[in-house]
Amino acid sequence: MSFTTISVVGLGYIGLPTAAAFASRQKQVVGVDINQHAVDTINRGEIHIVEPDLDKVVKTAVEGGFLKASTTPVEADAYLIAVPTPFKGDHEPDMAYVEAAAKAIAPVLKRGALVILESTSPVGATEQVAAWLAESRPDLTFPQQAGEQADINVAYCPERVLPGQVMVELIKNDRVIGGMTPVCSARASELYNIFLEGECVVTNSRTAEMCKLTENSFRDVNIAFANELSLICADQGINVWELIRLANRHPRVNILQPGPGVGGHCIAVDPWFIVAQNPDQARLIRTAREVNDGKPHWVMNQVKATVADCLAQSGKRASELKIACFGLAFKPNIDDLRESPAMEIAQMVAQWHAGETLVVEPNIHSLPKALAGHCQLVTIDEALATADVLVLLVDHSPFRAIDGEAVRQQYIVDTKGVWR
Repeated sequence: MSFTTISVVGLGYIGLPTAAAFASRQKQVVGVDINQHAVDTINRGEIHIVEPDLDKVVKTAVEGGFLKASTTPVEADAYLIAVPTPFKGDHEPDMAYVEAAAKAIAPVLKRGALVILESTSPVGATEQVAAWLAESRPDLTFPQQAGEQADINVAYCPERVLPGQVMVELIKNDRVIGGMTPVCSARASELYNIFLEGECVVTNSRTAEMCKLTENSFRDVNIAFANELSLICADQGINVWELIRLANRHPRVNILQPGPGVGGHCIAVDPWFIVAQNPDQARLIRTAREVNDGKPHWVMNQVKATVADCLAQSGKRASELKIACFGLAFKPNIDDLRESPAMEIAQMVAQWHAGETLVVEPNIHSLPKALAGHCQLVTIDEALATADVLVLLVDHSPFRAIDGEAVRQQYIVDTKGVWR
């Protein structure tokens, strides 16, 4: 069965680019999202997120009649579920959005349809999706019931793209295809090959689920090493960036750069899914998460110490002092604030500081609710002209481009080593 109509459930940072990629190959794509604003924006040929080149692809696809958005699912040949999987309780994966998506598409499933879960998920999630679908549609058969002969094929295929480069990496990167049966994997590969230039690497669903979690846990552990090193160097009076630069001259050493913590919906989240399912075995993975989760609090202590020095030297009262936080996003040159350590630090500064807290974030137009009323969104020039203490949290390109002579402040907390 060929794929004429494709439905993508969840039109966020992964779902919308994926829908646009299929639509750019002149497939009929219906994106589904519960966010009416997102749906209306897309149907105007515009986008509600920041991602280079995505706006052009969406505009062309909508104007060509290949992409439309809806708040309710429609009948399609293939469904891709790309909804969030946040936490609940003590860092346990919350599958409520995935369950809601599966139960939403169940009534419109037709014999021969393919369902792919893309959401980052704990091991066994694909089988759980198939179970939810089977429960809702007893008139159809699923892989856990009928194997290769199932009416509906189900697979897991995690994204592995870098925000800011999604439209390139979505097409160029290899995809891990984890079908519940070989037939499911083959059909999922056929679907992605509509736009994919990378290779479809086939495995089973449980291995594919673990692969996604493993990739991000590996990165988290390596970042934790750099972040822990920065704590040790601060204690020893050593410049961590110089140290790493020197150590990386060793032919088999490649230490990452430290920062204010780890953010985003992947690296900051996925390792906990492994810890939740294997708490006794995942000791290193848990420790890395704790190191990275603890870094924002260490940065906050650095801010407090710097403010104390500034007050002692300037003779000002705390209420007269202005602190400027540079960056809120979880990584450079994007607008994504999910799990952002910069956002967490800015909140802590605003709650603690008796004076005015300024925020510089060139990728957003208004402050999120958590900061609105507590901070003022200002330009780079305003912050440099009026702030007493600068806190660099994200190395956005405009911040890196600031001439060192323009930074007159003596009191700086630089978590990225940009203004050192």
